[in-house]
Amino acid sequence: MAKIKIAVFGVGNCASSLIQGIYYYKDKKPEDAIGLMHWEIGGYTPSDIEVVAAFDIDRRKVGRDVAEAIFAPPNCTTIFHRDVPETGVKVMMGQVMDGVAPHMKEYPEDETFVVSDEPEVDVVKVLKESGAEIALNYLPVGSENATRYYAECCLEAGVAFINCMPVFIASDSLWATKFRERGIPIVGDDIKAQIGATITHRTLAKLFSDRGVKLDRTYQMNTGGNTDFLNMLARERLKSKKISKTEAVQSVLDKPLEPRNIHIGPSDYIPWLKDNKICFLRMEGRIFGDVPINLELRLSVEDSPNSAGCAIDAIRCCKLALDRGTGGPLLSISAYTMKHPPEQYPDSVAREMVEEFIEGKRER
Repeated sequence: MAKIKIAVFGVGNCASSLIQGIYYYKDKKPEDAIGLMHWEIGGYTPSDIEVVAAFDIDRRKVGRDVAEAIFAPPNCTTIFHRDVPETGVKVMMGQVMDGVAPHMKEYPEDETFVVSDEPEVDVVKVLKESGAEIALNYLPVGSENATRYYAECCLEAGVAFINCMPVFIASDSLWATKFRERGIPIVGDDIKAQIGATITHRTLAKLFSDRGVKLDRTYQMNTGGNTDFLNMLARERLKSKKISKTEAVQSVLDKPLEPRNIHIGPSDYIPWLKDNKICFLRMEGRIFGDVPINLELRLSVEDSPNSAGCAIDAIRCCKLALDRGTGGPLLSISAYTMKHPPEQYPDSVAREMVEEFIEGKRER
C-alpha cells in the first residue's frame, strides 16, 4: 500500500503517542497487535502512516527531527517505544496566536511551553511541498483562533483535516460546507479515548437509560499533570471543551438532564500525575419502585496513548475517503472517534457505521 502522508499541528503528548505507535506496530502480527480497534482498514495498517510535516512553537522542538521532538519537554507521556528512527522531517515554527495561555508563563519550563524565537513559517507552502494528505490538529484546548487558522491552511493546501481538539470545525455547518465544496474530507471534533472518561460515562448513561433507570444527576471530574491540564486552569478556555464533553453524555439519554444536574469538566492540575488522567464519576438515579441507586467510579489511564488508539483509525478512514474522492465531514468515523461530531449516534451504532464505511457500503 502507498504511505498515508500526515502532518501534525502540535508535537505534544498526543502526537508522541501516535508516532511511537506507528513504529511500535510495524513488526507486530495481527494476532499480537494489542490496543488496536482495527489492525487493517482498507488495506492500510498502522505502519503505512508516515509523518511528512510537523509544526510546534516550543524552542525545544522547533528545528529538531520529529523523532527527537516527540520526547522533548514538556512532553511527559509514557514512552512505550523509544526506538523511533530519524524521519528527516524537522519541526517547523507554527503560529502562536492563542495557543499559549498567559498563566502558563508562571510555571517551570519542564511543565509548560517555551516559545521559540524562530520565524513563523508559511504553513500552506510547507503542507504543499511536504506532500501531506491529512493534517491532525493537536493544539491546546482554547486555541480557537489558531485552530481556525490551521483549518483554513488545510483548505488552501487541499489537505484533509482531523480536528482532535474541542473547537467546532467539522460540527460547524459553515466550515463543513467549505470542506464539502472543495472535496476535502474532515473528521472532528474533539477526539475520544479508547477507554476514557467520556466513553465510559456515555456507556454507563446509556446503560441506565436502556435498563429503565431514571438518571437524576451526574458529575465527571478529571485531574491530570500534562500541559493540557495546566492549560485548562484558565477556565475561560474551557467553554467549547465543556460543551463537547457534556453533549457527548447528554446525547445518549432519552431526555437530557437539566444543566444544574450535570457537571462535566476538568478539576485541577497535579504536576506529578504527568500524562496520567484520573476521572472521578458519580451517577445518581432511581430504579424499580423509585428506589435510589448511586454509582461511583474512579478511572486512571494514560491520557495520550488512549487518544492515539482512536486517531490511528481516524487517519486511515480519512485516507479511504481521499482514495474514494469523498469530501466534507465523515459522519461515521467522526461519530465513533469524536466527542462532538456533526451527528451524534450511540457508540454501538457508530461502530456499525464505521464498518459499513470501510466496506464501501456507506459514503461517509
